[in-house]
Amino acid sequence: MMQENNRQYYEGAQGFISAGGAGQIFTTTFNTDLIFKAFAPTSANYALNNFKLYTSPSGVSGTFTEYISAYTVVDNKITITGAVAANTVIVVQLKKLDGGNYGATVADKAYGTVVEDNYGSYSYIKIGDIVNNFLVAYIGAGKLVLDVKRTDVIFHAKRALQEFSYDTLRSKKSQELTVPKNLSVVLPQDYVNYVNIYWVDQAGRQHIIMPTNNLHQSPTELPIQDNKGVPIQDSFDNNIESASSIIDDRWNNNNIKNQINLLNDPLIAAEFYNDYINMFGYGRQYGLDPQYANANGYFNINNRTNKISFSNNLVDKIINLEYISDGLSSDLDTEVPKMAEEAMYAYILHAIISTRANQPEYVVQRLKKEKSAKLRNAKIRLSNIKLNEFVQVTRGKSKWIKH
Repeated sequence: MMQENNRQYYEGAQGFISAGGAGQIFTTTFNTDLIFKAFAPTSANYALNNFKLYTSPSGVSGTFTEYISAYTVVDNKITITGAVAANTVIVVQLKKLDGGNYGATVADKAYGTVVEDNYGSYSYIKIGDIVNNFLVAYIGAGKLVLDVKRTDVIFHAKRALQEFSYDTLRSKKSQELTVPKNLSVVLPQDYVNYVNIYWVDQAGRQHIIMPTNNLHQSPTELPIQDNKGVPIQDSFDNNIESASSIIDDRWNNNNIKNQINLLNDPLIAAEFYNDYINMFGYGRQYGLDPQYANANGYFNINNRTNKISFSNNLVDKIINLEYISDGLSSDLDTEVPKMAEEAMYAYILHAIISTRANQPEYVVQRLKKEKSAKLRNAKIRLSNIKLNEFVQVTRGKSKWIKH
């Protein structure tokens, strides 16, 4: 059931009419909870609010002014401390990118991303709501589970979300990044695995970047050795680590544009020429190894530094990093597609029953099959296959492919 009206959803605003007097309470019904830190713009915490409050004696556009007198917010309930005249129009405006419609000046308007982040929210349900719904619908007298701790349900719900995120839910995220001069970018905080990495040209088109695979791999440890090749330990019996990797340095410095070194040192020139023929030519000439058939550059996941390193032909390029998250970065506020809601309930129910002692095995197996069936349905629903798109992709599949 939708709790926001069209004005709340599209405009991020909700209006009220004052009854007159002091201490009036107005309860907002946004899908987004109000964040309140301070009511006075002079306070440093005022910018942390995700909304602004406006008043108007008539409600006519252009007559609204920002309300900066004392008020408090608790559980989406706004309590205005001072007296407000009867029939005053009060508007709560969530921050939005193009500004609010109620401020008299640009400085008064509400800027931010709160409204835009809420777009499309009806297709999702928060994991906290899934926990509450499960406790109401699946727990109690006459039901399969008589009693269960809320913490147990939360645990299994988080595990379900984590497992679903790997191959069922739309857990793919993306970041727009620029490859710096050091050719490395830090892995996202909620990174689990990468999906694809592209560099984007001036026309906005994506060019896939391939992993280095057998070309280059960053070492995870850099022990310093003595003249016999044995790692050296410090006074705490730990291996002494080198500050930098020779392997990574050689990979980062194999720049095809290093013309000065090629001209000044014939040995470097000869080695570079061989590298160019044996490595950089892959995919550009007929008959070479297909696994290196790529002219867009390479990337390497460096597990020692937890960074993604790129080949030097990608420096200053704009890249689109697509990666998988486990879906747990926002705790119980994490959203789950409604098409996978039933699969979540089935997973939680099976997890609770299967981990309890003295449960009939036929019940456990029935719940296991039901969980698998609903998970399969969720995958089909979320695959989002459109017939016209499928037909377009397969139009060229009748062509002969020579090997």
